[in-house]
Amino acid sequence: MSDSRTPATVNHPLLGRVLASDGTLPFALLRREGSLEVEVLVGEVVDVGLLGDIPLDGAPVLAIVPFRQAVERGFTVHDDGAPLRCLVVRESERVSVADAVGVLPPEPVAAEPLGFDLPDDEYASIVRRVIDDEIGQGAGANFVVMRRFEAQTSAAPVTTLTSWFRALLTHEIGSYWTFAVHAPVSDGEALSLAGATPERHLTLHDGVARMNPISGTYRHPATGPTRDGVLEFLRDTKENEELFMVVDEEMKMMSALCPDGGRIVGPYLKQMARLSHTEYLLEGRTDLDPREALRQTMFAPTVTGSPMENACTVITRHETRPRGYYSGFLALFEPEEPASSGSASYSLDAPILIRTAYLHDGGRVSVPAGATLVRHSVPEHEVAETRAKASGVLTSLGLVPRGAGPDVAVDLNAQPGVAETLAARNSQLAEFWVRPQDAVRPATATALTGPNVLIVDHEDQFTTMLAHQLRHLGMNTRMVRWDADFDVLADDLVVLGPGPGDPRDHEDPRIASIARRIHERVAAGRPLLAVCLSHQVLAGLAGFPVRALPAPRQGVRLDADVFGSTAAVGYYNTFGAYVTTTSAADDGPVPRLALEPSVDADGVLTALRGPRVASVQGHLESVLSSDGLTVLDALTRHVLGVPAVR
Repeated sequence: MSDSRTPATVNHPLLGRVLASDGTLPFALLRREGSLEVEVLVGEVVDVGLLGDIPLDGAPVLAIVPFRQAVERGFTVHDDGAPLRCLVVRESERVSVADAVGVLPPEPVAAEPLGFDLPDDEYASIVRRVIDDEIGQGAGANFVVMRRFEAQTSAAPVTTLTSWFRALLTHEIGSYWTFAVHAPVSDGEALSLAGATPERHLTLHDGVARMNPISGTYRHPATGPTRDGVLEFLRDTKENEELFMVVDEEMKMMSALCPDGGRIVGPYLKQMARLSHTEYLLEGRTDLDPREALRQTMFAPTVTGSPMENACTVITRHETRPRGYYSGFLALFEPEEPASSGSASYSLDAPILIRTAYLHDGGRVSVPAGATLVRHSVPEHEVAETRAKASGVLTSLGLVPRGAGPDVAVDLNAQPGVAETLAARNSQLAEFWVRPQDAVRPATATALTGPNVLIVDHEDQFTTMLAHQLRHLGMNTRMVRWDADFDVLADDLVVLGPGPGDPRDHEDPRIASIARRIHERVAAGRPLLAVCLSHQVLAGLAGFPVRALPAPRQGVRLDADVFGSTAAVGYYNTFGAYVTTTSAADDGPVPRLALEPSVDADGVLTALRGPRVASVQGHLESVLSSDGLTVLDALTRHVLGVPAVR
């Protein structure tokens, strides 16, 4: 009897087993960035409750992490019960991409398109509400809202997944991971997905952590991308601000993970078949267990928004359906050294679950996509962006015509002016986060050493960057949440941090806690520094009127006066305190300090200072704050009564 198997399946029997399976075999097919091979993984499926329960006992593990896992961080989400499912790898092999494409099922499989679950006009209406009611009311800088394209297929699950995988291998470029995963269980629905995600969330290897924020989207015209088109995109204010905001949000995470705070590398242009994005690489050293590192970085701001905690709350308000695995991640844990029982150290490679199709029981297909909404967003443009982001997967399903000709007609990175325009972005960034930090010191030379600093987090992890910069200046820092029980008078310095919300709303427990702690520190004559939201509360208590700005300053870099010096600082505020001709009231401990205001050209307070107290509207710790470290050093010295040493 002749052997009808192809040479590829004979030489790669594990791939042959996958293709011949009846749907009961758990498997994953992966092609990682830069590789010319497909990794074939086969094993057993285990569901766990927490990231810390992922079984790292010496075998590789591929975890599929749902968005609902954000409850581990105390965030608000629609809880659909989606399992944290792990494929514990027992067998693996590598197959060349050419061999894999040669034996994978032809594409596309037959499928009936059903359209988006939210029609264009309904999605555009949600976009308007988020801009007006959330960004416009101080809830945050940016938010990602999802919708799903849906379809139906009668093809067998393994055939469907492997056909999609072949199409993505053949037609998509620029992916960080291209993958197909099938994780069935005996007593529930199989988890089946395939995609081509452009974005690394977090990698850990030999103690080096890397994150890869990607934002800003150039939608290629039907005739193909052009030099003029990409240069227009790279110079667009909205697209620039969108990227800087997510870099700031991920640097918050890096500052929590890495004692050195992390460094920014880039920017780069990531070109895919139908879209191009801008990106940075963030890197630093950490000794955290990779599972704990993942927990601390749930989830990427590029698929949620910022600040992270309130972004999850906003998503819950505006998305009526749970996200499932959209904006979660795959996480591949691999032993880094030969393991005796339980003693292996593990590397981590975790891409974000976007540009992904899900195959559900009964042949239902869903392809989620979202757009990043910022103050400049145009609802109709965000509608188009969700369609463009879904299109790469939709063409693989055969639900969007691919069209004739090559998927990519021009290498955008090779076009004149592109590299120079990308590099020009870094002129807006703080060298503290770009250069090795040991080389970055404020002009006042010697560091502050010794003071114990308590930083109060009001649901915005900019506090982690503040803590890192204050440690860099020589201080001992610790952080607490605003709702923790602590002695506000115990430390040498208290920094009341930023957060979302309306500073005038003293019914909000966070705002009330800021006001109470300001009064306690000031009444005791103890040094106090207030940032952004806390600055606005202090200004209000001092009698300065606080009101909404004509336009939100979210992710904006401004050159503004701070007590006689022009400082380039990043701003994330929807409200501002104003100087008027009316004198401040004198019915409380704060007004009697006769706070000295510093004002910008629009009459908005940039800072306040008085005996043992100071506040600042901008985020001195932001990657946008070129002069942030110098201003932070000066304000800290002021409240502590420590003279500058030149």
